[in-house]
Amino acid sequence: MTNILLITFAISLIYLGVANRLSSYISTLAFQGILLFGVAFIELIEINWVILVFVLLETIIFKTIAIPYFLNYVVQKNNITRDAEPFLPDFVSIVLITVIILGSFLLSNTIQDPHLRKIFFVVALSALFTGLYIIVTRKKIITHVMGFLVIENGVFVLSLAVGNEMPMLVNIGILLDIFASVFLLGIFANKIGDVMQEQDVEQLRNLRD
Repeated sequence: MTNILLITFAISLIYLGVANRLSSYISTLAFQGILLFGVAFIELIEINWVILVFVLLETIIFKTIAIPYFLNYVVQKNNITRDAEPFLPDFVSIVLITVIILGSFLLSNTIQDPHLRKIFFVVALSALFTGLYIIVTRKKIITHVMGFLVIENGVFVLSLAVGNEMPMLVNIGILLDIFASVFLLGIFANKIGDVMQEQDVEQLRNLRD
């Protein structure tokens, strides 16, 4: 069951590569939160119930509800009605993200470690590079925030591979990192929206001290 959830997560990365509406990004991030909730529940069922509840609440409340709600708030507040504008065509994005997933799979096969759970490593690495790809190929600031969240989801997947050993430490660090980064970037996006009509990163070049 875990493998099915992780494979579905990887497929959602390909969908992100061709999504052209900000609402699609937000819905996909919420869906990824549900998938991570399922993986966390299955993988960490044998650990202390207090830690398990914390991890599950982190995924279902924060990743699935709080973050999508906050992103929707930023989008509506800044009246971002236009689609995200990638630098590359959708077909190229599909090919590149597929190459990223296949490359991550091949890389995992070169690592000879009996403790390494390859599917977690493949999905985590794929999410990391897909998030970076979204940041590089998209123009809107809010989309860059979403790319960062995809990267964070990849880190979370990797933490689940060692979750039985140190879940609390890893997830507290991740949670604090998300709070600081997302809310600071959200405030930044709101302030940018007050002075600039477009939310493209290219507009930042026009800023002066």
